[in-house]
Amino acid sequence: RSVGVLGTGGMGVVERAEDVDIGRPVAIKRLLPEATHPFGVARFVSEIRIVGSLDHPNVVPIHDVGVDESGRYFFVMKYVEGQTLADVIDKLAAGDPMAHAFWTFERRAELMIAVLQALEYAHERGVIHRDVKPENIMVGSHGEIRLMDWGIAKHVGVQDPGEENGALIGTPAYMSPEQSIGDELDIRSDLYSMTVTFHEFLALRHVLAHRSETVAGLLTAIQTEAPDVYAFDTYDQTHQNIPPAELRYLCKRGLAKDRSQRYVSASEMITDLSRFIDGKTQVKCMYTATKRMFREGGRLVDRHPHVGVGLAIANASLSLLGVAALVWLVIG
Repeated sequence: RSVGVLGTGGMGVVERAEDVDIGRPVAIKRLLPEATHPFGVARFVSEIRIVGSLDHPNVVPIHDVGVDESGRYFFVMKYVEGQTLADVIDKLAAGDPMAHAFWTFERRAELMIAVLQALEYAHERGVIHRDVKPENIMVGSHGEIRLMDWGIAKHVGVQDPGEENGALIGTPAYMSPEQSIGDELDIRSDLYSMTVTFHEFLALRHVLAHRSETVAGLLTAIQTEAPDVYAFDTYDQTHQNIPPAELRYLCKRGLAKDRSQRYVSASEMITDLSRFIDGKTQVKCMYTATKRMFREGGRLVDRHPHVGVGLAIANASLSLLGVAALVWLVIG
């Protein structure tokens, strides 16, 4: 029994419903009447088969499938109560103090790890999502994280019916460069989209927000414009929202135009995020090198206070000598 519409897409509508036999809320996705052509039915069936094959905690399970009294295909899913990542980002961007207190950078990394685990599971089975974005990530009321809407997911190497017509399939703002030109995709395309999503979660605005006036301009920027993730003006400084160096490096690598320069797997991204959460900074650029130096210096002082203080004094003395030499060269 349907009790309301949760959302509508190009091919289907998702309704909240009540399972009267068991007495629990569920979500029902129905194929729209205008999408009941062979291509629409084929894609809908493909979604059912793909989601049905992904038995993972971060993927919403399917309970049942069928055809309603109007002849429309549908499937029944677990209903997840909560908010989308897009909702979370909106609250952070608006300066919600409770949202900022809860969503530390460590918690943001933990959410991304959960989504990456769903992608890793799917990728190991040859499935790519093709539409990773904040609106498709659900944060449940109990903290559970789900990657939603596998409606355009496909198996790597298997041609989608829509691709035969050269149509772009996906959400332009989150497409990888290769997806934006209709090229053959592999798992690295999902990882690019994941990085765009993560950067937005960090910066509280889309990485190419300044190019979003037209779809054509956005697609051109996706293919040619490499954003400077280290520049402070890339981030929302109103809320002191400057991400740690490790996360900015992750975004730089994940947003590489050349897919061979990106992360090769979701597990590799998970490793870097886990190291950040554990405080194990790896030297990957001058920013992480500086951070590692200061962190290790702090540990040295903890373990050997006298040695640490001695090194600090020696370093200060060398710095003063360097300044004196520079002054002598200038006025001498």
